[in-house]
Amino acid sequence: MVAKDYPFYLTAKRANCALEAPAVASPAKETEEPSTKRVKPLSRVTSLASLIPPVRTTPLKRFSQTLQRSISFRSESRPDLLSPRPWSRNMPPANTKRRDSKLWSETFDVCVNHMLTSKEIKRQEAIFELSQGEEDLIEDLKLAKKAYHDPMLKLSIMTEQELNQIFGTLDSLIPLHEDLLRRLQEVRKSDGSTEHVGHILVGWLPCLNSYDSYCSNQVAAKALLDHKKQDHRVQDFLQRCLESPFSRKLDLWNFLDIPRSRLVKYPLLLREILRHTPNDHPDQQHLEEAINIIQGIVAEINIKTGESECQYYKERLIYLEEGQRDSLIDNSRVVCCHGELKNNRGVKLHVFLFQEVLVITRAITHNEQLCYQLYRQPIPVRDLVLEDLQDGEVRVGGSIRGAFSNNERIKNFFRVSFKCGSQSQSHSLQANDSFNKQQWLNCIRQAKEKVTCAGKARVLNSEARFLLSPNGSRVSQVETSLEQMDQSDSESDCSMDTSENNIDCERMEQTNSCESEKQLETDV
Repeated sequence: MVAKDYPFYLTAKRANCALEAPAVASPAKETEEPSTKRVKPLSRVTSLASLIPPVRTTPLKRFSQTLQRSISFRSESRPDLLSPRPWSRNMPPANTKRRDSKLWSETFDVCVNHMLTSKEIKRQEAIFELSQGEEDLIEDLKLAKKAYHDPMLKLSIMTEQELNQIFGTLDSLIPLHEDLLRRLQEVRKSDGSTEHVGHILVGWLPCLNSYDSYCSNQVAAKALLDHKKQDHRVQDFLQRCLESPFSRKLDLWNFLDIPRSRLVKYPLLLREILRHTPNDHPDQQHLEEAINIIQGIVAEINIKTGESECQYYKERLIYLEEGQRDSLIDNSRVVCCHGELKNNRGVKLHVFLFQEVLVITRAITHNEQLCYQLYRQPIPVRDLVLEDLQDGEVRVGGSIRGAFSNNERIKNFFRVSFKCGSQSQSHSLQANDSFNKQQWLNCIRQAKEKVTCAGKARVLNSEARFLLSPNGSRVSQVETSLEQMDQSDSESDCSMDTSENNIDCERMEQTNSCESEKQLETDV
């Protein structure tokens, strides 16, 4: 229990202890255990994080997934790095500095709550969390620079160029968020409530466009950081920081990834404020505009980050021969999916699914960099055949041990094959678990659907060749065929109408003659 969270409870307990008369305890009572009776604390407002509903915004989800894939490198650590260090072997565990969560109703005068409705209290909680999140973000960014960047530069643990690559434009983000925090604090009243916040967000959110360079650099920054961790000095320094109280058990990359997490959270926070804002409130229109602005910014950063990630991996592909080069790889702008898979012989492969081609590689170290050497010829997605294999359908081979292995080695397989003329390939690939396997299947199927739709569109465009009309104007072949179809339809309609008219006339004449005969019979 943290003292800051329950000040009233702890104070009351001390007062009760002071009022008790001192009594001479018997020897039997001295050995009694202290009372474990629970005292019900004051009711607390539920954390705002649990009130925020999940958002199904596709660009935000794709952006988050892209960055999660971007930072999922697995560098092979050296065995001696896993052994405990002499300086940390006998060191007692340090007290972790935890960040206490703050609520608006607990920070300011509680008497204000009696004058506000429940919806308005929730609105003030959402606005306060926005402000408090900015304060925590600024603190973390300054900590990353003060506790990691500056000491490593001063001690020459890394070069200035390496640190600039890892930290990117982190320094430029600090004054940006300090500006928003200052604006939010200026409009806060003396009682802690905030009336209008929408106009501030509309004017400040366009500044987040500067995040595109920082997020685009994260793929290369994470790769360099993983590589530098193989250095004893870097690993020792980061381990010391991790065991220090200020780190809160967070490593350096957790601090570097905080801006990206904050960027994705802005739409959630603004929607929560809007949800508790009355319809007739002046902030209603401004908040809706602010949400549209941040969604556009995140979507644009999502595209640029995907292109940067794709370019990074394309530059690290190593071709064994010129015949392995493919224009589909060069023209790709997005990596749909990538990760480590195993074949039926247990060989670890790193597979990339670009927009129109599947590339199977093996991770190697080249010039002290993690690179990917092509394992087989690239497979075009349009000609790829995907099979979902049932558990136990694939026989694991390659060693005697494989014949006596357990059932875990024959699960989560799928097969990709390709045949074009004399060239043919077939690969049985194993994912880490069923969830990872299903992700690969979904990504490959979606890529095939997009390629199929794009192929149909190209066929239509190729058929729409421009022809020169008799009067000199350019008319497409499709328009000409449509005109011919219209003319044929009109001619067929005219001929059909004429025949129907003739038949109708004959029927009318017969009907008239029958009526005249009946009329004569009636007269007689």
